[in-house]
Amino acid sequence: MQVYVKNESDMKDYGERIGRLLKGGECIELVGDVGAGKTTLTKGIANGLGITETVQSPTFSINRTYQARDGLRLHHYDFYRLNEAGIMAMELAESLSDPSIVSVIEWGDVVAPILQNDRIVITITSPDEASRLLDVQADGKAAAAITERVL
Repeated sequence: MQVYVKNESDMKDYGERIGRLLKGGECIELVGDVGAGKTTLTKGIANGLGITETVQSPTFSINRTYQARDGLRLHHYDFYRLNEAGIMAMELAESLSDPSIVSVIEWGDVVAPILQNDRIVITITSPDEASRLLDVQADGKAAAAITERVL
Protein backbone atom coordinates (compact mmCIF):
# COMPACT_ATOMS: atom_id res chain seq x y z
CA MET A 1 0.00 0.00 0.00
CA GLN A 2 1.26 3.50 -0.72
CA VAL A 3 0.53 6.55 1.41
CA TYR A 4 1.27 10.09 0.28
CA VAL A 5 2.03 12.65 2.99
CA LYS A 6 2.22 16.33 2.08
CA ASN A 7 4.37 17.56 4.94
CA GLU A 8 5.91 16.85 8.33
CA SER A 9 2.59 17.30 10.11
CA ASP A 10 0.94 14.67 7.89
CA MET A 11 3.86 12.31 8.59
CA LYS A 12 3.37 12.68 12.35
CA ASP A 13 -0.40 12.23 11.97
CA TYR A 14 0.08 9.01 10.03
CA GLY A 15 2.51 7.74 12.67
CA GLU A 16 0.06 8.66 15.42
CA ARG A 17 -2.68 6.61 13.74
CA ILE A 18 -0.31 3.64 13.72
CA GLY A 19 0.69 4.21 17.35
CA ARG A 20 -2.90 4.20 18.56
CA LEU A 21 -3.35 0.67 17.19
CA LEU A 22 -0.25 -0.86 18.76
CA LYS A 23 -0.67 -3.26 21.67
CA GLY A 24 2.93 -4.33 22.25
CA GLY A 25 5.18 -6.88 20.61
CA GLU A 26 5.09 -5.12 17.23
CA CYS A 27 8.13 -4.47 15.06
CA ILE A 28 8.20 -1.55 12.62
CA GLU A 29 11.14 -1.21 10.27
CA LEU A 30 11.69 2.19 8.68
CA VAL A 31 13.68 2.41 5.46
CA GLY A 32 14.79 5.64 3.80
CA ASP A 33 17.63 7.99 3.14
CA VAL A 34 19.02 10.36 5.76
CA GLY A 35 16.42 13.10 6.26
CA ALA A 36 13.58 11.08 4.73
CA GLY A 37 11.41 11.40 7.86
CA LYS A 38 11.99 8.16 9.77
CA THR A 39 12.34 9.90 13.12
CA THR A 40 9.42 12.21 12.33
CA LEU A 41 7.25 9.16 11.71
CA THR A 42 8.52 7.66 14.98
CA LYS A 43 7.51 10.85 16.81
CA GLY A 44 3.98 10.31 15.54
CA ILE A 45 4.00 6.66 16.59
CA ALA A 46 5.16 7.81 20.04
CA ASN A 47 2.28 10.30 20.22
CA GLY A 48 -0.15 7.48 19.41
CA LEU A 49 1.39 5.44 22.21
CA GLY A 50 0.73 8.29 24.64
CA ILE A 51 4.38 9.27 25.00
CA THR A 52 4.76 12.90 26.02
CA GLU A 53 8.55 12.89 26.26
CA THR A 54 10.45 14.47 23.36
CA VAL A 55 11.45 11.75 20.90
CA GLN A 56 14.96 12.19 19.54
CA SER A 57 16.88 10.37 16.85
CA PRO A 58 19.00 7.58 18.33
CA THR A 59 21.67 7.90 15.61
CA PHE A 60 24.50 8.45 18.08
CA SER A 61 23.12 6.46 21.02
CA ILE A 62 21.86 3.56 18.84
CA ASN A 63 18.67 3.21 20.85
CA ARG A 64 16.30 5.16 23.05
CA THR A 65 13.55 3.86 25.29
CA TYR A 66 10.31 5.65 26.14
CA GLN A 67 7.53 4.76 28.58
CA ALA A 68 4.17 4.51 26.83
CA ARG A 69 0.53 3.97 27.73
CA ASP A 70 -0.78 0.75 29.26
CA GLY A 71 2.63 -0.31 30.58
CA LEU A 72 4.12 -0.44 27.10
CA ARG A 73 7.57 0.79 26.12
CA LEU A 74 8.84 2.08 22.80
CA HIS A 75 12.35 1.02 21.83
CA HIS A 76 13.63 3.17 18.97
CA TYR A 77 16.76 1.80 17.27
CA ASP A 78 18.99 3.39 14.65
CA PHE A 79 21.74 1.16 13.25
CA TYR A 80 23.04 3.72 10.74
CA ARG A 81 26.48 3.97 12.34
CA LEU A 82 27.04 0.20 12.69
CA ASN A 83 28.61 -2.16 10.16
CA GLU A 84 27.54 -5.12 12.26
CA ALA A 85 25.09 -5.40 15.12
CA GLY A 86 27.39 -7.10 17.64
CA ILE A 87 26.01 -6.98 21.17
CA MET A 88 23.13 -4.79 19.99
CA ALA A 89 21.73 -7.82 18.16
CA MET A 90 21.20 -9.57 21.51
CA GLU A 91 19.49 -6.51 22.98
CA LEU A 92 17.26 -6.17 19.93
CA ALA A 93 16.37 -9.87 20.04
CA GLU A 94 15.25 -9.44 23.66
CA SER A 95 13.16 -6.40 22.74
CA LEU A 96 11.52 -8.21 19.84
CA SER A 97 10.53 -11.11 22.10
CA ASP A 98 9.00 -8.90 24.81
CA PRO A 99 5.22 -8.41 24.32
CA SER A 100 5.31 -5.11 26.25
CA ILE A 101 7.74 -3.47 23.80
CA VAL A 102 7.05 -1.80 20.48
CA SER A 103 10.28 -1.81 18.45
CA VAL A 104 10.91 0.80 15.77
CA ILE A 105 14.05 0.14 13.76
CA GLU A 106 15.88 2.48 11.41
CA TRP A 107 18.63 1.15 9.11
CA GLY A 108 17.65 -2.44 9.89
CA ASP A 109 19.82 -4.09 7.21
CA VAL A 110 22.49 -4.72 9.86
CA VAL A 111 20.05 -6.75 11.97
CA ALA A 112 17.89 -8.22 9.20
CA PRO A 113 18.53 -11.86 10.21
CA ILE A 114 16.98 -11.34 13.66
CA LEU A 115 13.99 -9.19 12.69
CA GLN A 116 10.73 -10.99 13.19
CA ASN A 117 8.84 -12.07 10.10
CA ASP A 118 5.61 -10.45 11.29
CA ARG A 119 6.53 -6.79 10.96
CA ILE A 120 5.57 -3.58 9.25
CA VAL A 121 8.14 -2.25 6.79
CA ILE A 122 7.71 1.38 5.72
CA THR A 123 9.96 2.64 2.94
CA ILE A 124 10.03 6.43 2.69
CA THR A 125 10.94 8.28 -0.50
CA SER A 126 10.95 11.99 -1.27
CA PRO A 127 9.12 13.07 -4.42
CA ASP A 128 9.97 16.68 -3.53
CA GLU A 129 11.28 18.84 -0.69
CA ALA A 130 8.27 18.59 1.65
CA SER A 131 6.19 15.56 0.62
CA ARG A 132 6.92 11.90 1.17
CA LEU A 133 5.70 8.68 -0.36
CA LEU A 134 5.38 5.80 2.10
CA ASP A 135 5.41 2.26 0.75
CA VAL A 136 3.83 0.29 3.60
CA GLN A 137 4.33 -3.48 3.60
CA ALA A 138 2.79 -5.79 6.16
CA ASP A 139 4.82 -8.95 6.50
CA GLY A 140 2.59 -11.19 8.58
CA LYS A 141 -0.93 -11.48 9.93
CA ALA A 142 -0.61 -9.14 12.93
CA ALA A 143 1.18 -6.49 10.86
CA ALA A 144 -1.51 -6.70 8.17
CA ALA A 145 -4.24 -6.23 10.77
CA ILE A 146 -2.62 -2.95 11.84
CA THR A 147 -1.88 -1.56 8.39
CA GLU A 148 -5.41 -2.31 7.15
CA ARG A 149 -6.88 -0.28 10.02
CA VAL A 150 -4.54 2.73 9.62
CA LEU A 151 -6.08 3.83 6.33
